[in-house]
Amino acid sequence: MPPANARSASGSEPDSVPGHSTGVRDTAPGHSAGVRDSGPGHSAGVRDSGPAGLDRDYAAAGFARRLGWGDRPAVLLVDPAVAYTRPDSPLYLTTGEIAAQAMSALAASARAAGVPVIWTRVHFADASCAEAPLFAAKVPALKAFAEGSDLAGFTPPLSPAAGELVVVKHYASAFAGTSLAAWLASHRIDTLVIGGYSTSGCIRASALDALQHGFRPMVVREACADRAPGPHESSLFDLNAKYADVITLDEALIEIPARSPDPGRH
Repeated sequence: MPPANARSASGSEPDSVPGHSTGVRDTAPGHSAGVRDSGPGHSAGVRDSGPAGLDRDYAAAGFARRLGWGDRPAVLLVDPAVAYTRPDSPLYLTTGEIAAQAMSALAASARAAGVPVIWTRVHFADASCAEAPLFAAKVPALKAFAEGSDLAGFTPPLSPAAGELVVVKHYASAFAGTSLAAWLASHRIDTLVIGGYSTSGCIRASALDALQHGFRPMVVREACADRAPGPHESSLFDLNAKYADVITLDEALIEIPARSPDPGRH
């Protein structure tokens, strides 16, 4: 990414959208490269810089619409493992413990309301991670989830309660190679309230697959964590723009009990 004060050869500001080369943006049908429709007070070919301008640019293009809540939510806590909260782990996330507290609040709210809580965990039979050889070749640190590893368990204060579904997976998405979609459909779940680790990895993959399987993904900002603020914020921005609703913990704690299958419980 160019320095904050970098400028293109033409003197215009560089494009700030993650994943795009400096000064270059994808063009939609009927638009020439480097030219965008101008709104009031904007000249053609000029975009606002900074987060507020990027939000306006995406909104004007039709991104970041709200999906909204359905009627039957479940909480999905993705890989809340010790590997992400212990400082000597190669997968350690500095904000992992803070996210764990938010996940604990989601689980408590759901249980009180009679809303299902679903967990995922990564597990491999041994350190070869032969169940996912290419994934392990790309990320050798996955051996932290091999049988017998003390990094593979759920991180305190998180732990599945009796009867709660635990989905064992080998890849980033909670849906890849698992029966999660079938379980959700059979329980008539239409909304997934998602937290876990890490934002740019398993959260992004699981939220995307949730949408593609016909469920409404509600990604709880405070309940997710990543290795650094950049990947965390970029992933939340992109998810909210295209694939999910990124919501606050406060919203989740209001909406979960409001959709209890047994209103008298809360």
